[in-house]
Amino acid sequence: MLTVYGDIRSGNCLKVKWLLEWLGRDYRWIETDVTTGVTRSPQFLALNSAGQTPTIVLEDGRPLAQSNAILVHMGEGTALIPTDAYDRARMFEWLFWEQYSHEPCIAVVRFQRAIAGRPREDIDPRLIEKGHAALARMEAGLSGRDWLAGEAVSLADLALVAYTRVAHEGDFDLTPYANVRAWVARVEAAFGIA
Repeated sequence: MLTVYGDIRSGNCLKVKWLLEWLGRDYRWIETDVTTGVTRSPQFLALNSAGQTPTIVLEDGRPLAQSNAILVHMGEGTALIPTDAYDRARMFEWLFWEQYSHEPCIAVVRFQRAIAGRPREDIDPRLIEKGHAALARMEAGLSGRDWLAGEAVSLADLALVAYTRVAHEGDFDLTPYANVRAWVARVEAAFGIA
């Protein structure tokens, strides 16, 4: 059976969980609290030398890490990966951007505020600024369209909804981002995310 090592508080882990549930895949979830140091244990590092969640172990015993790599692997052959070459490339563009320009701001601030309990004044203001720039880019990218890449929901939407939907936990108010708010609702409905 497929095994997922994940921290349920992590959007990166949740997007893998949501995809597996959408696919109807059987899997075993092993809750892996990243704040305890368990991901630095020799046993975990043998699976993922980067010491990060999510990490999956495929049915044949091979491990795979990095949330978006897992999404692409598990989503192979589904409608979540566009067949049109340009739309597929746009999906990858958003997947790469999510890990480079969105997650390092939105997710980090959310973690510091909601999980680590740091006061807002202790958060690097550049992270807040970059987070709003990321949301503004999404707002523009969703202008006149329902999905980020192509004419249907894709892995790009799943990857980006994970932390966008909880951005308010990092004090990112989504009120000015009407396109983003409507898109979050569409993606949640498409994947049955409560």
